[in-house]
Amino acid sequence: MNGLESLYQELMLDHSKNPVGFGLPEGDPAAGEGQSHQLNPVCGDEITLRLGVTDGKIDGLHWEGHGCVVSQASASMLADLVEEDAPSPDELAELIAKFREALRSRGAIPLDAEVFGDAAALSGVSKFSARVKCAMLGWVAAEDALRQATQAE
Repeated sequence: MNGLESLYQELMLDHSKNPVGFGLPEGDPAAGEGQSHQLNPVCGDEITLRLGVTDGKIDGLHWEGHGCVVSQASASMLADLVEEDAPSPDELAELIAKFREALRSRGAIPLDAEVFGDAAALSGVSKFSARVKCAMLGWVAAEDALRQATQAE
């Protein structure tokens, strides 16, 4: 394993052990919020994710779930990105689309660390089709929750 692969592995382990955004708020989603539960039936990974939209910005992304290091780290990395950048709904939708494209590329499209932060560590996952669904789980939940939140506006 080269130094970069080792760093990426450490990032994934750190995010799975110390997840960003872990813990759902109590109660049902409020106006301007969306919540999505996603399950990967192949491996049993599950994530429930809630996000809110206020004044044209994503104002919170929280999740709970269980599963492999890849699915848990990926959800944490997404929450970290949203926490750092407070993207607009359109920006988040574009980020999710680019993430999906890169992961489906089988390694042909690397994730840019300038854009994806720690989630760039998931570039290598794209070479393993069985792991792509694990990495996408939180992002698919965010996409669905975003659709719900913006329809409610």
